[in-house]
Amino acid sequence: MQESLMKKVGEQGCPFSFQMPTDLPCSVSLQPGPGDAGKACGVDFEVKGYIANSPDNADEVIEKKDTCRLMIRKIQFAPATSKAGPRAEISRQFMMTDKPVHLEGSLGKEIYYHGDPITVSLKINNETAKVVKKIKVSVEQLTNVVLYSSDTYTKAVCTEEFAETVNANSTFEKTFQITPMLANNKEKRGLAVDGRLKDEDTHLASTTLSQGEKEMQGILVSYKVKINLMVSSGGLLGGLTGSDVTLELPLTLMSPKPAGDQLD
Repeated sequence: MQESLMKKVGEQGCPFSFQMPTDLPCSVSLQPGPGDAGKACGVDFEVKGYIANSPDNADEVIEKKDTCRLMIRKIQFAPATSKAGPRAEISRQFMMTDKPVHLEGSLGKEIYYHGDPITVSLKINNETAKVVKKIKVSVEQLTNVVLYSSDTYTKAVCTEEFAETVNANSTFEKTFQITPMLANNKEKRGLAVDGRLKDEDTHLASTTLSQGEKEMQGILVSYKVKINLMVSSGGLLGGLTGSDVTLELPLTLMSPKPAGDQLD
């Protein structure tokens, strides 16, 4: 492309390069609702070139016809890693019981790519007289908009319910898979997506990786997997009332680095 441009502009061409600071946020847009009008909120970068009348006048008024603009996107690719996924556990003791429900959960690996099934493994030790009636596994997107103020939004991007029963004084172990997809969240207002909304290859925004100690501004995105055990009350009340046992695991969701790409 550089050779084609230089051939077109000839001797008047002036090639240049620049280095973007590492603490700049990635290009992320917030998806508008079905009835919203106007420009969507998002982060993009613009390279602007213009014909200047003086070399060092930063306040010079530039005519629009003498200006050209190029929009660019900053993206992060997943780092190469083979680390194990996060693991957590929780014990919940209910009223009128002297023993708990113990839940242990883990993800199959540290980083998942967009569109890949997320493997969630559960181990349940139900030492109570209650019954686990249902298991719900969901993925939530947390969006922190750090501009003039700091606002945080949480939206579920994938929820699956499994009719698995864990009887009183019994154990249970199983692996589930869920796949968060932008295609299933097209009308969800405020959802963070990668790049521009009109791009056909746009998907859910990738997890924002920290770049140094300096606080980053922009639209920062993270994910978590939430596991809910729906526990019946048992006893005289039967299934009329119940409680939940909830466990959360951090999820890193990103795009793989393109094959042959030598960029850092």
